[in-house]
Amino acid sequence: MFLDVVFFLASAVLDLLWWAVLLAVIMQMLIQFGVLDTRNRLVWTIADFLYRVTEPLFGRIRRVLPNFGPLDLSPLVVLLLITACKMLLAATANALLRNGMYF
Repeated sequence: MFLDVVFFLASAVLDLLWWAVLLAVIMQMLIQFGVLDTRNRLVWTIADFLYRVTEPLFGRIRRVLPNFGPLDLSPLVVLLLITACKMLLAATANALLRNGMYF
C-alpha cells in the first residue's frame, strides 16, 4: 500500500513536469511570435514560473547537446527522458509485483 502511494506520487510528478515542459515551450513560442506580451503581469508571472521550473533541466541538456544554432532540441530531449523515466517506473512496479515483493 505504501509503494502504491510512492509510485503514484512519482508518476504524478513526472506528469506535471511533462506538462510544464510542454507549456513552457508553447508559452515561449507565443512570446517570441508576439502573440503574448510580457508586459502583462499575468503573462510574465506564468512565463517566469515555467522558466524557473524547466530551465534547470534545459540547461543541463544544452550543455551536453551540440549547438544547432537557433534550433533548441533540449525540450524534446527532456520530454523523451521524462517518458523513459515513466516507463522505467512502471516496469519497476511490475517487476516488484511479479516477484512478490510488492503487495
